[in-house]
Amino acid sequence: MELAEAKEIAYRCHRVLEPLHAMIYFAPEAEERFTEVGLRPGRMGYFASRSAPMGAVGPGPVAATFFNFNPELVARFIPRAWTLADPREVLAARFAAADAALRRLLGDELAESEVVAEAAELAREVADGCVPEGRPLYAAHADLDWPDEPLLVLWHAVSLLREFRGDGHIAALVGAGLNGITALVTHTATGKGFLEPAAKKSRGWSDEQWDAAADYLRTEGILDAGGVLTEQGRQLREGIEDTTNFSAASPWSRFGADKADRLHELGRQLSRTAVKNGAFPGNVFGTGSEKAN
Repeated sequence: MELAEAKEIAYRCHRVLEPLHAMIYFAPEAEERFTEVGLRPGRMGYFASRSAPMGAVGPGPVAATFFNFNPELVARFIPRAWTLADPREVLAARFAAADAALRRLLGDELAESEVVAEAAELAREVADGCVPEGRPLYAAHADLDWPDEPLLVLWHAVSLLREFRGDGHIAALVGAGLNGITALVTHTATGKGFLEPAAKKSRGWSDEQWDAAADYLRTEGILDAGGVLTEQGRQLREGIEDTTNFSAASPWSRFGADKADRLHELGRQLSRTAVKNGAFPGNVFGTGSEKAN
């Protein structure tokens, strides 16, 4: 398959598979499992669980690989989390939470079905085509052992594809001259990410910091006076997404179009069921987000 075709497939499959991974960040099962191993309720579980494959790292690598979070927010939880729980305990809790949450969102019958088994096999095959060079967060997660159960194989494979794509996305953002907060402001302006209040709260940016970033983007011609993307801003974001899709294309190119179409079909069925059953809260994502659809 040509890379031009593969990058479109990478994007289409990302849209339908992403909810199966991202539900973990909103699932009550996650906080339950994380507090059981010693982490504090709230944001600590997110930062610790997603960075745990890198080991007991400090706030710098976490802020760098997560990218659009305020580093001051990260430093409130990392490295303190590692004084409360070992990264291996946190990882075990994360997989247990993913299993419990997906069973609730899909129902036991679908969670144990041939649909999940087939999707897991296909997702693992495409994830096996990813490579670690220049992908630090993906590489850390890829070093983990594969689970045995199909439901968790599917979740882990989708997580690997997500972090592989995310590492490439960060490279595209940096190459476009954006930092964490300007990337977040411009993405919010597309209507495809968080709504502005949710973006500020979840990523730890104050109104003053957000407004300063928006003012800078206006001086650069990326936002207009009303905070809407200008034509230059739209082209910037479109270029970033195109570069991201291109950098995510290689494993899909080797995977093949027919199998990708089948995985897309299965992933769409599973994600729609999860979203319908409350995987994500309302009033958080813009109407253009795949999680809002």
